Formats: sequence, C-alpha cells, structure tokens
Amino acid sequence: MSSMLMIFNHAPYDGSDVTWNALRLAGQLQPTGHIVRIFLMNDSVDLARDSNKKPLEYDQDLSQMLRDLIAKGVQVRVCGTCMARCGIHKNEPYFAGAEKSTMAALAEWTADSDKVLTF
Repeated sequence: MSSMLMIFNHAPYDGSDVTWNALRLAGQLQPTGHIVRIFLMNDSVDLARDSNKKPLEYDQDLSQMLRDLIAKGVQVRVCGTCMARCGIHKNEPYFAGAEKSTMAALAEWTADSDKVLTF
C-alpha cells in the first residue's frame, strides 16, 4: 500500500478549481487502499476553519469535502504558523479532525511518503 502526501497552498475559494480538484483526487485515492495525508499551509489553512463559508457563487462546499475525508480516515494537519499569518480568517481555530501542526511534522510526512503532490 502506497502513501500519498498532498500539500495544499491555495485559498479555498480563489476563483480556480485547484483546491476542489485536489480534494476530489484525495477522495478517489483513499478508498483504493492508499494512505492519504493532507497538509494545509499558506492560504489553504482557511479550508479547515469553521468560519470559512462557501460563497454563494460556488457549487461545492470545500470545507465539508475536507470534513468528509477526515471522517473516512484521511489525516489532516494544518500549519500552526500559518494560523496567524495566512488566510482571510487569521487566528481563528481549526475544526475538529484538522490537527494544528509544524514544519517538522511536514518534513517527517514528506520523508515517509511514497509520493508528494502539491496543489
């Protein structure tokens, strides 16, 4: 069984489909037996905040997609430094299942993964 680390950098609702497609890929990989881990950094940290709400013009709730992945066993870690530095919702906490983390933990996950994908 291979392990996949997916590193997100984009703000959840930035006008592109980058985050949506990354979440869709994670959702396809996880049930096939791959170990899927997600690390959120930069403006993507808003994805794991309850205060992040889907804009009316978007048809997908990206934060709910992330919660669904967590419920299926996908490990999600979020940069603790980025909590105060990045995103629209600076300093707001992460929701349950999204673990506040560190660059050292990301380094460990990176070294331990068979594949690393960045979005």
